[in-house]
Amino acid sequence: QAQLAESGGGLVQPGGSLTLSCAVSGSSIRVANMGWYRQAPGKQRDLVATMPSPIISGGPTTYADSVKGRFTISRDNTQNTVYLQMTSLKPEDTAVYYCKASFGEYDFWGQGTQVTVSS
Repeated sequence: QAQLAESGGGLVQPGGSLTLSCAVSGSSIRVANMGWYRQAPGKQRDLVATMPSPIISGGPTTYADSVKGRFTISRDNTQNTVYLQMTSLKPEDTAVYYCKASFGEYDFWGQGTQVTVSS
């Protein structure tokens, strides 16, 4: 059973940057496919970025078209933490951001962290 805790959200002006963290406990992220998702008010939860397990799946990271070139997903296996570096933020990036860890057929989600982009 894995537990995920996101942090790093907040209020930022357009054009600014934030880095979100997702600390995972209970299981090693080395064997997990990790992902960041976001959900804006009144909208469905959408994929932002994914990073497959280097051991189980391999493969490249992927990004939603809307964030390509601005967001970067990364992982620190020693800290069991996944990051989402966000730059050139836009008002339309405003949402609750969720981290997901997939261990085989089992998915685990964090509680989310609010990101608000506004002047």
